[in-house]
Amino acid sequence: MSIVPIIPIIPAPQITPTGTLLRVLGLISAICGLIIVGSYEITLPAANANRRLALERAVFKVMPAAKSIAEYIALPAGGIQPSAGGEMPVGAVKFFAAYDAGDKLVGVAAEGGAKGYADTVRIMYGYDPACQCVVGIGVVSMRETPGIGDKIITDKNFVANFTALDVKLNAELAALANEVKTVKHGSKANPWQIDAIAGATITSRAVGKAINDSAQNLLPKLVPNLDKIRSKS
Repeated sequence: MSIVPIIPIIPAPQITPTGTLLRVLGLISAICGLIIVGSYEITLPAANANRRLALERAVFKVMPAAKSIAEYIALPAGGIQPSAGGEMPVGAVKFFAAYDAGDKLVGVAAEGGAKGYADTVRIMYGYDPACQCVVGIGVVSMRETPGIGDKIITDKNFVANFTALDVKLNAELAALANEVKTVKHGSKANPWQIDAIAGATITSRAVGKAINDSAQNLLPKLVPNLDKIRSKS
């Protein structure tokens, strides 16, 4: 008698309908999106607070005589007003007025940025109305090569460029009388020029461009209105 083998019957795999897959994927995407947005909203105040603290530290660094600061915006059509936070009018420029212990103006600090070797180099510079010159710089943020790009704050000869960097306005008070420029190391001949760091020329040029672009935008709006901020209100 022959034995008939028993062949098990394997059920065919069930295929999930395309519509169901799309709904599941959509739900997962929505949940991930909510998590990302929620995390952003939760961390945004802390991030803004940290940035604000970094800016204030940079202001006191470039204005060491300051005991207090006040934030203002220079309006594109002329005039100055205290900064109320939030979005600024188009063309307005934010700056910090620095005051001594007697609430008298000792200078102004403003932020500038330009493309460096690795990323944007953001700096804070101090402006002294008495000499119409930049009297110090500090770094707000940068990602330049350690040991090379960071020489803009450690190289004494480079930092010396900013003890009295000329940013005087022209007779019409419409622009800088002379463009701030970074020149080849050892070739500085004028007070509005910046002597570059040998081996870090790109970062040096970024600092010069950041100051020039910011000063060209801010100072024509600021200088005619300095009397409005001579004393802390």
